[in-house]
Amino acid sequence: MATNFCGKGLFVKELEQAMMEGRAHLAVHSLKDVPMDLPEGFELVAIGKREDPRDAFVSNHYKSLADLPPGAKVGTSSLRRQAQLRARHPNLVVDTLRGNVNTRLRKLDEGQYDAIILAAAGLKRLGFGKRIAASLSPAESLPAVGQGALGIEIRSGQPEVAKLLAPLNDPITAACVRAERAMSRMLQGGCQAPIGGYCVEEAGKLHLRAFVADLEGVRFYRAEAEGDMADPEALGHKVAEALIGQGAARLLAELIHRP
Repeated sequence: MATNFCGKGLFVKELEQAMMEGRAHLAVHSLKDVPMDLPEGFELVAIGKREDPRDAFVSNHYKSLADLPPGAKVGTSSLRRQAQLRARHPNLVVDTLRGNVNTRLRKLDEGQYDAIILAAAGLKRLGFGKRIAASLSPAESLPAVGQGALGIEIRSGQPEVAKLLAPLNDPITAACVRAERAMSRMLQGGCQAPIGGYCVEEAGKLHLRAFVADLEGVRFYRAEAEGDMADPEALGHKVAEALIGQGAARLLAELIHRP
């Protein structure tokens, strides 16, 4: 596999192992956690309709990022979120936040952070939607590739299983996610670099926005383009090429090979 496993990608690998051993017929993934290159012998056969793709601002005392005083401590595990926070809100202290959703909320409630940033979809699916103080627009915090979408993975060569799962596929979400993943796959940044990518359907066309940044949020490369619904991968490649042309490949090489 070309893309390194990190974080939740290890859990994806465990589920694939279960399918290889016949202990499972399929696996349902949060697509933002699935490596861009699937192992040989596996395929995504359905992508469900996207839940809220935005990042969520969670705080017990403040209603938005703008309300936070200088020096307030904001926690998130995502390099993508950290870079965007540092770029847009340099007066805040951005710190790494680890653990599952319950652990992260507990750390907030204990006062270890003034606010935390999580995926809105995850909070809503786990019944914590009321904890969201504000949802961050894609213009303020561009989502991760595949954020909010669930994908179903099976072993290749099982047409009868693929046929059973086909009704669960949402064509618009699937096209958008394919464009996002094609962009990220071409960049080969893995989970070691701040990369964002979000595609929407507008008037029958796909519109993809993406960025690559350094960890401090100082160097930012942004690109966007419109493409055909019938060929989302071409759109992903077009946006990736635009980012590479700006210098994103050099930045990614620095981040991936940093000590």
